[in-house]
Order: sequence, then C-alpha cells, then structure tokens
Amino acid sequence: MRKISDELAETAMDSIERIAGKHPGCRRAHAKGSYYEAVFTPNGQAALYTTAAHLQQEPVKAVVRFSDSSPNPNMIDGLSPVKGMSVQFHLPDGSTTYLTSVTVPVFLTKTPEAFIEMIRLAADKPGPRDLVKMFLKYPESKAAFRIIKHTKPFISYSTSRYYPIHAFYFVNEKGEKQPVKYEWTPDDTFQLKAKQEAAMHAADYLEAELDEQLPIGFDLTITLGEEGDAVDDSTASWPPERKTISIGHLDIGAKIQQPNDHIVFDPTIVPEGIECPNDPVLHARHDLYAASFKRRSQDM
Repeated sequence: MRKISDELAETAMDSIERIAGKHPGCRRAHAKGSYYEAVFTPNGQAALYTTAAHLQQEPVKAVVRFSDSSPNPNMIDGLSPVKGMSVQFHLPDGSTTYLTSVTVPVFLTKTPEAFIEMIRLAADKPGPRDLVKMFLKYPESKAAFRIIKHTKPFISYSTSRYYPIHAFYFVNEKGEKQPVKYEWTPDDTFQLKAKQEAAMHAADYLEAELDEQLPIGFDLTITLGEEGDAVDDSTASWPPERKTISIGHLDIGAKIQQPNDHIVFDPTIVPEGIECPNDPVLHARHDLYAASFKRRSQDM
C-alpha cells in the first residue's frame, strides 16, 4: 500500500478546516449524515469472479450512512451537489468491509498530492488566474468538474445512483483476477413528492424525506474491466460497452437512532477475494480517513 506522509494528511485536514471552519466531533468530509440498518443479499453471480464471503449466496447484515459531502455539518442540503452512500458489510467471520460511494463516477485528480494542493488553493480563496493555472496543471480534473457543473439539483438519497469511483480486483478460487467497478442503482428512480419537497425546503429536507421512504433498496452491479482499462486512475471512465452484472441487493430498513459514529468507512479494507489496485488516491484515503478520525476523536 502506498502511504502519504502524516504531514501531508495533516495539511489536508488544516486546509479543510480553513475552508469550512472547525466542527468538533465531526468528520472532516461528509460531516452531515444519518445511519440505517440494512441487509445485503448476494445472488451468486459474483462467485465466478471472487471468493469474497459477502458476495456468495448468504445474506449479510450491513450499516448504511447517507451523507452530504461538505465538511460543514450545517450545510444547506441544496447547496452541495455531491452526496454519499457508505456501506459497512458484516462478514460471517466477524470482520467488516466497506464500499464508500458518491453521486459522481470519477474523482478530481490522479494523485492525492494534486487533490491536497487543490484543497490548499481553495483555502487561500483563489482568483480566476489561479484556477486557470490549476486546470492547466491538472487537466484530468476537467471530467469531474464538468459532471458536477451539469449535475441537476439533488432530490433524494433514495432515488440516486452511487459510485465507489475506484476499480478493484475480484480474485476467484483459481487466483484469477478480474478488474471491476461497482455501482449502486436505486429500486425507485424518481419521486415527484421529493422534488416538490426539495423546492420548498432546500435547507434541510434530505434526511426527513429518506426516513419517509423507508424501506428502500439498491441493486449492486459490477462492470467487468478489460485489457487496457485504467485500474489505477480514479479520473478515468471505462467504455460504456463493458459488460455489467447484477450481483446482489441491499435492503435498507430502520433508522439507527444512536449510531456508532466511530465507524471509518475505509474502502481499502477488503476481504479475501478482493484486492486493491495500485491507485494512489484509493490508498491515500486510508491515511486521510485516519487523520480525520484522529481529529474528531480528540474533539469528543
């Protein structure tokens, strides 16, 4: 695993706090969120590609957190275009694994160093020339910004698609590796009532709307990568003609009223049968999440 320095991780936390302020006890990203009980039921279709215990035949319990991407827990729902859905799977042997997803399919930068530089620039309140220089230096960021720019106002946690962004390797019993990308697809894709609520109550409506919709569900699919598809670049998309397979369903039920907010949804914690590629942004999330957890633990 490629690590980033503690100094760089702390620089990222400092820059986030300069942008959004300090909010004791909160995550330094996705500060505002709510937790739900869930059950994931695999359909066996992934067993050809992986030995991962939660992707075989038996249902496993899960915890789901829906969140706003802002580091400000008081952020108005309508002002932040990117939302998150993080899942903690409880495996049969007592261990856990995670899928951390957002509503955009690609990341801003190829490296954590570039991402942290962007955060530092944002904290310094850049002018137009600074932004132009940044885009010229990191042209791969244009894809993500273009998607975010054209994203429609967020309507509902329960009717949105979520992408874990990174590629992973599935490993089967023969030791064969298959690159995959995940996607969560909602059972319901449009709620007129939610759209009306969003227009009327832009400040703080998403959690209440979600609670009214329970129970809800999501289908988990994988796209099978082929030779030449980028597995270590979080800014790259795969060709749309790649084969996609449904591998299970997530049923989300009751809200957790007193959640364990110490959960760190670390996407690098994977079980036997799944491996992380050499994606520097993916591996940096382990160190950045640890730095965030350290700070909010000190606040508590």
